[in-house]
Amino acid sequence: MGCAKQPTEQSSVPAGNKYATGFQITQTDSGTVVEVFQPYKRLCVREPLRRLGTMSTVQVGFLYALDAMDCLVAVCNPELIYTPVKGDEIDLGDSMKPSAERALQAGLDMLLAVNYGQYDNLEAVRLEKLGIPTIYINEWQEGSPLARAEWIRVLGALTGRLHQADSVFAEVEEKYEEFKNLQSTIINHQSPKIMSGNNFRGTWYVPSGKNYLAYLFKDAGADYPFYEDERETSIPLTIEETIRYFHEADVWVGANGNTLAELAEMDEKHTWFKAYQDGRVYNWRKQTKPSGANNFWERGVVHPEEMLEDVIHMLNNAPDSLLHFAAHLQ
Repeated sequence: MGCAKQPTEQSSVPAGNKYATGFQITQTDSGTVVEVFQPYKRLCVREPLRRLGTMSTVQVGFLYALDAMDCLVAVCNPELIYTPVKGDEIDLGDSMKPSAERALQAGLDMLLAVNYGQYDNLEAVRLEKLGIPTIYINEWQEGSPLARAEWIRVLGALTGRLHQADSVFAEVEEKYEEFKNLQSTIINHQSPKIMSGNNFRGTWYVPSGKNYLAYLFKDAGADYPFYEDERETSIPLTIEETIRYFHEADVWVGANGNTLAELAEMDEKHTWFKAYQDGRVYNWRKQTKPSGANNFWERGVVHPEEMLEDVIHMLNNAPDSLLHFAAHLQ
């Protein structure tokens, strides 16, 4: 299964992908070659992997979409998983430091890791030295929603379901483009103003133009002031800047509260915005569990067309029953 590692850098879309830049899949006489670029890992998959462990709930969402839940034998933070699972998976503990002992007990073919920084890289090195093979699933590093969703191809290649992964993604892409092309008709050629984020200790963090949420806003036809900002991280705004940019916003998406009263109690400044005063505030918590599990981070990543449809519905003040992941604050 393993192949030699070779350092590489990748900034453009590799052959075989349509949007994602973080991986490449090629077919050879020896098997399916999967390359992930940050950090670099090259695998020759000659037989489908049957025993997988996951560090992220997103990875569970990908496996569910591929009908590959039978491959899932170990998970981190099981309480945060929304997708139905068998229930007999080995609990690897916290995703920031999964239990090597339990991973070894699970007899994993591969641990699907997450690379959020230098510490995570060291964790992978530690686990591999103990005999636990790992590969990073870095969909979160992609900018556009479709690029994130395209990482289903990596899970498909690892589990022998690449053709099925391509079929799932093709259907997602088709529906996404359909909603994107129809949005101008749906919103009657208007461009409602949209805002996002929350006030946290005097700073309001909003998505940059390279964030997947900004892609959703743009593809839904919303007026958002930071489409041209290419920062890799969220944009920190003072409350004065936030008021200047968003005081007259029609819709507030992604609020960190469950009711309008809760938002007001958290910070009176939340009530200063037109979207709050008009009652057009939403969070991404429609499909959640008391344990903290949220399907927005599982099915939502796999199905960005449903996320886009949500944004379009929010811009048009559509009935709440039409929303997939967004909840209308009352």
